[in-house]
Amino acid sequence: MTDARKRLAAPTLAMLPRVADSLSFLYLEAVRVVQDDTGVCAQINTQHGIERTYLPTASLACILLGPGTSITQPALATISRHGTTLVATGSGGVRTYAGLTSSSMTTAWLERQVTAWADPEEKLDIAKRMYRMRFEDEDIPDGLTLAQLRGLEGQHVKTHYRLLTAQHSIKRFRRNYDRDNWDSQDPVNLALSAANTCMYGIVHAAILALGCSPALGFVHSGKQHAFVYDIADLYKARVTIPLAFSLHDSDRPEQQARRRLREQFKLLRLMPTIVNDLQHLLDPDQITRTAHRTADLVHLWDPITGSVPAGVNYAEPDW
Repeated sequence: MTDARKRLAAPTLAMLPRVADSLSFLYLEAVRVVQDDTGVCAQINTQHGIERTYLPTASLACILLGPGTSITQPALATISRHGTTLVATGSGGVRTYAGLTSSSMTTAWLERQVTAWADPEEKLDIAKRMYRMRFEDEDIPDGLTLAQLRGLEGQHVKTHYRLLTAQHSIKRFRRNYDRDNWDSQDPVNLALSAANTCMYGIVHAAILALGCSPALGFVHSGKQHAFVYDIADLYKARVTIPLAFSLHDSDRPEQQARRRLREQFKLLRLMPTIVNDLQHLLDPDQITRTAHRTADLVHLWDPITGSVPAGVNYAEPDW
């Protein structure tokens, strides 16, 4: 192979799949994920033998692994190489335990997140920006404190619940999340919990794919998924809450919530929206976004000059 052909065949950053172009999520339960000569597939033993379903890993943002799933190392390596995030969840996609993403991302956005999180004033500004994004149709005075914004949020959510309760002719609704008595909950609560967890998985995938930390939240704190909850809250009133109320008379609210949510992710192109909102929240002036496109994959930190190129021998010349 000539040098020119080698250069054409070599992967570049521009050729790598972008999380904003990925479709959505895939929930798996009671299957074994393996790699064969064709690709990554989910297989299950039936009375007719082993049945296989091949997974479009390169076009998925996130794969949710529910109970009873197992995955082989070759399949895991392929999924990671495609930039698809793996999230371990509880039954039905409820609860998120852990996430795994590719190590090929730069730290540009992580450094921007940590810088903002560590500065009390900037941290407060980002928290306020999150609330304003949720109440974009309301005039919010600049002088409101974070406690007042939390109170405004509570009133907004209660009003939203009341409107949807009346719209769907539901006698009474009260938000309830009881893991110990899961099956005793009404269809709206079941659908909302399942839809929210899928939303957490997608947001988790977007955060990890940008190289950010899911633990460093600006509104939530104290949990490894604090930043996931921050970002997911931006879309609940528009996506998961109306979806859950529309399933108030469903006999399978959890399954239908996941299925319809996948359709909405594709229809609304929610993944690019999440990525853009994340970048805008952390860097409204888009400085980091521009630097992220042109930065080297690895650099060295210097307290005086800033970033310097890696892969360079900085020893003094021995003349």
